Amino acid sequence: MFPVKTVLCPTDFSEPSQEALKIARELASQVGAGLLLVHVVPVLPALPNDPNYVLKVPEYERLLHQDADEKLAQLVKEETKGATARTMVGHGDVADEIVRIAEIEKADLIVIATHGTTGWRRFMFGSVAEKVVRLAKCPVLTIRNPQEEGT
Repeated sequence: MFPVKTVLCPTDFSEPSQEALKIARELASQVGAGLLLVHVVPVLPALPNDPNYVLKVPEYERLLHQDADEKLAQLVKEETKGATARTMVGHGDVADEIVRIAEIEKADLIVIATHGTTGWRRFMFGSVAEKVVRLAKCPVLTIRNPQEEGT
């Protein structure tokens, strides 16, 4: 196997991404690689400049980042035994940001869950995993959602 020093595992904290994390952790510990857990906070659409509107987008995004940091820290504490792990929170288009972080951090492998979105949902929203596979410069291991196996 090629030398693997960093395994990047994006998470949206869903059950499928938990399964991908288990596999990424196992791979990282087997080859002595570091594990980088990444969560991307998507860009929020601009809101109307209504003085009666209470929610401030920058404050909301800060809270989303803070929540992601806390969840990632909890994942490291509970789910990464046997692997050296660190975390990062990105911001923007999810697939593009995963690929950007992988390049900056010199990830040797990305382990990402698929969610099995099909039909109009896939047409409208696309597949993050599929886009990462197309854009990443390093190998990408996709982990199929266990619920997809019956379909």
